[in-house]
Amino acid sequence: MAIRRSPAATPRGLAALAFAAMVLAPSLRAQATGVAKRTASEFATTIARLSEPGGYFDTDNLISNESSYLHPLGTLRQLGVRGGGYIGVGPDQNFSYIAAIRPRVAYIIDLRRDNLLQHLMFKALFERSRNRMDYLCRWLGRVPPADLASWNLRSIEEISAWVEKQPANVRFTQAEQQGIIAAVRQTGVPLSAQDASTIRRFHDAFVAGGLDLQFTSYNRGPRPHYPTLMQLLLEKDSSGRQASYLAREDDFRFVKAMQAADRIIPVIGNLAGSHALTAIGRDLERQREKVSALYTSNVEQYIWRDGSFPRFAESVAALPRDGHSVIIRSYFGAGSGGQVHPRARDGYYSTQLVQTVDDFAERQKNGGWSSYWELVTRGNR
Repeated sequence: MAIRRSPAATPRGLAALAFAAMVLAPSLRAQATGVAKRTASEFATTIARLSEPGGYFDTDNLISNESSYLHPLGTLRQLGVRGGGYIGVGPDQNFSYIAAIRPRVAYIIDLRRDNLLQHLMFKALFERSRNRMDYLCRWLGRVPPADLASWNLRSIEEISAWVEKQPANVRFTQAEQQGIIAAVRQTGVPLSAQDASTIRRFHDAFVAGGLDLQFTSYNRGPRPHYPTLMQLLLEKDSSGRQASYLAREDDFRFVKAMQAADRIIPVIGNLAGSHALTAIGRDLERQREKVSALYTSNVEQYIWRDGSFPRFAESVAALPRDGHSVIIRSYFGAGSGGQVHPRARDGYYSTQLVQTVDDFAERQKNGGWSSYWELVTRGNR
């Protein structure tokens, strides 16, 4: 994933956000199961309070282009990364990190309002789906099988192979989109006619592309090495274990429970902006939670280029943390004209890296980094 910097929040915009925060959301510290659902106004108010004015990026980022996205999970287990508050960027790869870490609250921050809309679509799909098979069928506009319960213990290979053989169904897709839009409106997040059209456009793209869908940018086709949705769902961690959030029913159900409790919160914001990341940190402090993981994808590459990295580094260093808190980042070198990372794996054009937030903050305090290459090669596992 790549992202560009948004304009700084204006005093008027921040005042509006503060006004929206008059009714604060209750604590989210309880476990995913058994947590009472917040009211629509509380969920929408939390999003407004944490968000800042959005910006532009030249792709919809419907799915990840990081085939290596699951490689850090073994390192996360070794470091004891568990619970707390998860922060991440981009689309549904976040759900796999959430399923592995089991946080008590998660924030998905992205410059584009469209990413918020896509995550509201995902939230609606989780609400409407009984299991992984149901979810994948509704997501891709395929009529689910009648014997849904019998698929609970089936592998993701079996589920995806069945779905891959099914044709898209226009009537089912239309009905599903009506249900998705209705469910999104129930969240209380203001939804314009254009927003609803955007959600339908995103869903149409998944229906048309199916499991062959790849990451694309406007006016540029997908690169040959970009993974398909099928490949992302079947990808494994560094130990060879399948680890996407759709690989096992209990992982899917954990994320579904988080969504039902309004504890996966999409936020409009720039990681190097003046408001959103700092506001998320304050929200975690109010809940007496520490950051478990901050997934940045390769956003740091872009904010390094535009000169806003120091502000990002200061915001990260100020987040509530402990010795288990980490940054998960992606580096693109091979296939992108850049240097091949020392930790690159054969057959992968992205490399996932893990750094403790303590190490990051200490390096930032002691003068920081002289280059982006230094950032991705020093202190990373």
